[in-house]
Amino acid sequence: MNIALDMMGGDFAPLEAVKGVAEFLAADTVGVQLTLIGDEAQIKTHITAHPIAADKYTIVHTSQVIEMNEHPTKALKEKKDSSIAVGFQLLATGKTDAFISAGNTGAMMVGSLFSIKAIEGVLRPTIGAYIPREDGSLGLLVDVGLNADCKPENLNQFAVLGSLFAQHILNFSNPKVGLINLGEEEGKGNLLAQATYPLLKENKQLNFIGNIEGRDILLNKADVLVCEGFTGNVVLKLAESIYDIVQRRNIHDEHFDRFNFEQYGGVPVLGVAKPVIIGHGISHATAFKNMIRIAQRMIETDLLAKMKDSFIA
Repeated sequence: MNIALDMMGGDFAPLEAVKGVAEFLAADTVGVQLTLIGDEAQIKTHITAHPIAADKYTIVHTSQVIEMNEHPTKALKEKKDSSIAVGFQLLATGKTDAFISAGNTGAMMVGSLFSIKAIEGVLRPTIGAYIPREDGSLGLLVDVGLNADCKPENLNQFAVLGSLFAQHILNFSNPKVGLINLGEEEGKGNLLAQATYPLLKENKQLNFIGNIEGRDILLNKADVLVCEGFTGNVVLKLAESIYDIVQRRNIHDEHFDRFNFEQYGGVPVLGVAKPVIIGHGISHATAFKNMIRIAQRMIETDLLAKMKDSFIA
């Protein structure tokens, strides 16, 4: 497999990206080839300090970088030789099998939707995020900001995509799906939640357990937590703030330490036709290493084929 990595994306690029690649390749990586996209001179300078086996990677030089504050669509059109634009070109043409970046999130989403495109039958792709639970396991929250306004059909599809990811990447044999709501009883919630509940209940592809409340999110009640992106992003940002607070207060706790996103790398764009992983802008080496591992796992399990099969009429 050939996994492409945007070496220029993120606040600490390309140094932390190179360190992450070195950490990944230091482990057993038989059958994995990496394509490093970015400024060749800068990449080689950092590889000198953090050696990587020469037969494990190739460098594709690019002369441009899409900055974090640039307009995504405009930047992709005008910066054809940027690391993100070239990364999507390589993925779309089949020269690589997955693409990873901690760069401009908007540009990554635009590239995912227009260069790679959605799986046939998927109305809207979604972004998932990992939720550390008190028992040591991870839940998956979908959507976390890509789709602020949704229809019930969207949430039904998010649940299917999230379940497949939870099964094949997070290793749940029969993931429990819960609809985030303000009460457990059927019929609770706003119009979206009320209309979504029967769709999830009737969906034979899901192990739907009903509504879950905010107090259930960090417990092992549901493995896939479904909501529209507005709610999901609020939950995600609240979870991220927990780690910042315990760090500032010098609190050391095994559970709260797991709120450090670096442990999990980036989040996949679920519902597009090829593996795309988006990292946080402040990603360090550990996050880059784990993003490559997620992409590797998605390819090894043939997750995209399984997702495509789920949406065949």
